[in-house]
Amino acid sequence: MTIRIWGCRGSLTAPGKETLRYGGETTCVEIRSENGKCTIVDAGSGIRKLGLSMMKEYPASHINLLLTHSHWDHLLGFPFFTPAYNPNYSITICGGPVPQQFLWKYLTRAMEAPYFPLEFGALKAKFNVGCHCDKLRCDHILPAGDSSIECHSIPLNHPNGGYGFRFVNHGKAFVFLTDNEIRHHHEGGLPRKVYVDECHGAELLFHDAQYTEEEYATTRGWGHSTSTDAVDLALEAGVKRLGLFHHDPNRTDDDLERIVDECRERIQKAGSTLECFGCAEGMVLEV
Repeated sequence: MTIRIWGCRGSLTAPGKETLRYGGETTCVEIRSENGKCTIVDAGSGIRKLGLSMMKEYPASHINLLLTHSHWDHLLGFPFFTPAYNPNYSITICGGPVPQQFLWKYLTRAMEAPYFPLEFGALKAKFNVGCHCDKLRCDHILPAGDSSIECHSIPLNHPNGGYGFRFVNHGKAFVFLTDNEIRHHHEGGLPRKVYVDECHGAELLFHDAQYTEEEYATTRGWGHSTSTDAVDLALEAGVKRLGLFHHDPNRTDDDLERIVDECRERIQKAGSTLECFGCAEGMVLEV
């Protein structure tokens, strides 16, 4: 699998000179199988640039679009996703074991008047909804030719719920857990031990790390973890690489560098070989 980050900012876009290194676009991650099949996780503002890139490199394609949840920062880019307007594309939408009519509601609402000038009918791509999930979990094979990617959903600890995902290809796992609060239980969320099990042995983990410990004293229950939480989870689960994800919109590049340094010191003190980095727009990783 090849993972490319098109957006990793949390809550709100954050453009400007102080966010150039890590980027200001909200959540959007592209996953490519070795034969080029595409899966996209979330339709934050980063999906706009991804769409423009796809139109140049892949003039016709099938896309799997996985949605973690319906908060605006994870959906706001969808009306600007150019392939959705092109009849040469087909898009299968899934959001874990969520009633499929809700997925359509999430996306169509973003294009309802008076919020957007075009109606959903302007989209000419072929849309398919759902991937045969049961009530608790979603386990399916993403269409990827001879190198199929296994995917299953992981309930998130987040207000209003949601799902993260574990992708497995050739025995190697990439786990994506944005908007996941380790230290506070939300309805539908899981105990910490289950997240440890879900991440166990993963080659790569992207985990929510929006807050510092100082900030968490006043933001507990808001649905996001601290960088310390993310590191401790990765250490206990035996993860090989950890990407800190869902950066706070007020976090500057220099702030993020300090947080990454602090996380690396914590890992070193634990005597671990865990690799830790801050996720950044444009970053490409192989799993």
